[in-house]
Amino acid sequence: MKVSLVGITGIPLGKHKVKDPRMDQADKLVEADKKTYAQVDVVDDAEALTSDAVVASPEGRLELIIRDLEFTETRLERNPPEAEKAVLSKIKACLESEQTVSQAQLTEQDHQTVGSHAFFTVKPVVVAEAADVEKFDEFLVRVVSAAGYISFLTVGGPENRAWLVRGGATAPEAGGIIHTDIQKGFIRAEIIGFSDLVACGGETQAKRANKVRLEMKPYVMQDYDVVNFRFNKSS
Repeated sequence: MKVSLVGITGIPLGKHKVKDPRMDQADKLVEADKKTYAQVDVVDDAEALTSDAVVASPEGRLELIIRDLEFTETRLERNPPEAEKAVLSKIKACLESEQTVSQAQLTEQDHQTVGSHAFFTVKPVVVAEAADVEKFDEFLVRVVSAAGYISFLTVGGPENRAWLVRGGATAPEAGGIIHTDIQKGFIRAEIIGFSDLVACGGETQAKRANKVRLEMKPYVMQDYDVVNFRFNKSS
């Protein structure tokens, strides 16, 4: 996942930990050699168009809205086809009210109609105040959620680790985040819901309480599922 900074200073670019307190909870409940948070790539504003989300200062957010508005007005002046014109007019009205394209309530068909256009604010734009910048890695929990990503956990042994995956991903797709062999040879996923992990006091206790669910390929991952993948290594 890639996050672009617009109008934000003092944050080093590169890999950043997503310091979700649920990871800390899980690490206290399940013994492992180390704890590894999920990570995101933080880039500058030159990569805003290709990022999954933008973190902006209040002024930076407004600047992005203005850029999109200028583009929209220019495109409308060129007398585009009626379907495109209708969508652009909807976007223009939203931008003029200082809302982002992502807030314009576009339908799937609308997105397809203007899909060839690169809008800065079609992705989530999350405003960071000074206090958010000071605790940026913790603030990233909110950014990840706004971008439509969730995390799942693998725990025990050498590592308790959080992994990022797009919301709506199936169990095999989540396994593929760890290694393509898991997705290719997927058999099933053994799932403990995070609330069950906490309520039972750990993975072993959750298993004893029969809180492990056996899920097959269609299963859609839920945020902070604790998962053990079973897969055929010869696939």
